[in-house]
Amino acid sequence: MSSNQPTPDRIMHLANGYWATGILGAAAGASLFTHLEAGADTADQLAAKAGISERGAQTLLDGLVSLDLVELHNGHYRNTPEATTYLVEGQPACLSSFTQLKLAHMGNLTSLPEVVRAGGPVTDATVEVADNPHWQHVVPAIAAQSVPVATVAADLLHLADAGEISILDIGGGSGIYSAIWLELNTTAHATQLDWEPINTIARRLLAEGAVADRFTCIDGDFHTTDFGTTTYDIVVYSHIAHQEGPEDNIALFAKAHTALKPGGTLVICDYIVNDDRNGPPFPLLFASEMLLKSKQGNTWRRTDYQDWLTKAGFEDISFHPTPSPATLIFAR
Repeated sequence: MSSNQPTPDRIMHLANGYWATGILGAAAGASLFTHLEAGADTADQLAAKAGISERGAQTLLDGLVSLDLVELHNGHYRNTPEATTYLVEGQPACLSSFTQLKLAHMGNLTSLPEVVRAGGPVTDATVEVADNPHWQHVVPAIAAQSVPVATVAADLLHLADAGEISILDIGGGSGIYSAIWLELNTTAHATQLDWEPINTIARRLLAEGAVADRFTCIDGDFHTTDFGTTTYDIVVYSHIAHQEGPEDNIALFAKAHTALKPGGTLVICDYIVNDDRNGPPFPLLFASEMLLKSKQGNTWRRTDYQDWLTKAGFEDISFHPTPSPATLIFAR
């Protein structure tokens, strides 16, 4: 066979991609990465620490080696630097709970052919609502993915030296931006606007730190709740735009513009695709998540954000890469 002839190898890997989701989620659920970091480095040791079978531990280790998350040296296993940073429990950016969440959601993809035909969710159960009990699991699980981005944004905005600023986080979820930023700036105050069940989770999570006295919540739907006028130095709109349609995004950006003090900054974080929709890979793939779960959402182009923010009254718009698949936008 010619070396230029295509092979089925990559398609086989893609078609069996659920193996990676399953191995990663199961390993995280058994705290394998945490046990590896603590010194357990063989299948039998890991099985004993995790309370799983030795056969199961070996199978997970084989899979993790194939995924380049665990390395094997002279019969002993260890985490890769990537796994140490993002999969060991207790680390600020640990995605262990997130991987378990994705494993639990994997079955939802079987409805994708029907959703593609319909052009959106086919049952009400897939539409996110305030009283959905899944928030108790989802909100804490997705918080860690914002840690690197919130840290980059703080550096770019020089928040540590910004003085007594006021922050509004629209749909702030776990309150992760407030937690990081208020710790960096001990004179700043943050307000989170979100549904009451989600704010309850954020209050609990931030109560564990030293910033709770400078963190307040407004219970409400950000579509209908007023943001105020010239009230805040910074407004955060993180991972909201992808679940909204164009008209709602413009309306929310306009409300944010009104809420900002002169010279204030709207901080947007989201998965953004190129204008010709030829990349990057992760935002392109994430569009299917929005088709499954939202009525109007999508991964939007840079030109979409430029257009919407201009219509909302912003003039100075800049895009900034992050260590994650997300992009930061600053609008003033």
